[in-house]
Amino acid sequence: MKRRSFLRGAAVTGVAGAAAAASTFPTPAIAQGIRELKMVTTWPKRFPGLGTAAEDLAVRVEAMSEGKLKIKVFAAGELVPPFESFDAVSSGTADMSHSAAYYWQGKSKAFNFFTAVPFGLTGTEHAGWIYAGGGQELWDELAAGFNLKPFLRGSTGVQMGGWFRKEINSLEDMKGLKIRMPGLGGEVLRRIGAAAVNLPGGEIFPALQSGAIDATEWVGPWNDLAFGFYKVAKNYYWPGFHEPGTSGEVLFNLDVWKSLPSDQQAMLDAVIQAQAWKEYADFNTQNANSLDVLVKKHGVQLKKFPDELMAEIGRVSGQVVKEAAAEDAMTQKVYDSFIAYRTKSIGWAKIADQAFWNARSLPFKYG
Repeated sequence: MKRRSFLRGAAVTGVAGAAAAASTFPTPAIAQGIRELKMVTTWPKRFPGLGTAAEDLAVRVEAMSEGKLKIKVFAAGELVPPFESFDAVSSGTADMSHSAAYYWQGKSKAFNFFTAVPFGLTGTEHAGWIYAGGGQELWDELAAGFNLKPFLRGSTGVQMGGWFRKEINSLEDMKGLKIRMPGLGGEVLRRIGAAAVNLPGGEIFPALQSGAIDATEWVGPWNDLAFGFYKVAKNYYWPGFHEPGTSGEVLFNLDVWKSLPSDQQAMLDAVIQAQAWKEYADFNTQNANSLDVLVKKHGVQLKKFPDELMAEIGRVSGQVVKEAAAEDAMTQKVYDSFIAYRTKSIGWAKIADQAFWNARSLPFKYG
């Protein structure tokens, strides 16, 4: 949903399937070597952070390619429904997509690990696994089976626990609630007695407003403020156990990707990384700003989930993630790599990030 140096660096050009694409371009465009790719997204048009990042990516690609490679962005529902973008790119109806891999767990549970899993990796850790811990190679292998080439996009960072109409003081308070939550986090909620549903972004507010759902998670303060959840629910819980570092994806149709010359592939790789880093920076900055607005202007009540509830959710999360791995050999291979990296990361984080955060929270005057 965030990001870091794992976020892809800067530059490039994408383009559609060679022979097939050629027939769609007017002769003058072909003569000038111009190609246009169709990119579908799972986000509302110009939605802050997610929708805008897709359009920013298209602008960068055109600039870096000096106009020879263009990306036409289709927001959710403009070309295909949001949750059909995977099939659209796989089949060649679209050339690429801007989305999140855990939406495709119906294709393979392994896709969850390339966005976020409950109590899994933070955004920086996730980037480390993808770029330096063998994650990209596994992702390539998995996606190739669906005629896709995946790239890591920006991370939204640790997400919020969600918006609830009523207070949550115990495990019992979660039982029977209808909560919007995708991925393996949704399965964790089912195991503890809640009813998890998956809805695309544009459908969440009306469902919460009408009472079709009792609670929802989305991303964090920036996006949650834009959707106006505070208008129908005032209890805003943290932390987001389900998505500790949600990373997005850019998918290419594999045939389209292979049709690109090597310099354009390198440029696309670089530009996706650069845009990912900017996306991560935007989320960190705007989440802090938006949280201020939610609390001070709109009277939102920030509340922490009880430790006992988090401990039980953590225990169930471990079971759910491990069971997902047993689905098939590919998911097991991804899980084994992910868990090994998580174990090492926890050891390092205890004396690095976590230790610093604890020290920074001590009662001393600064500045």
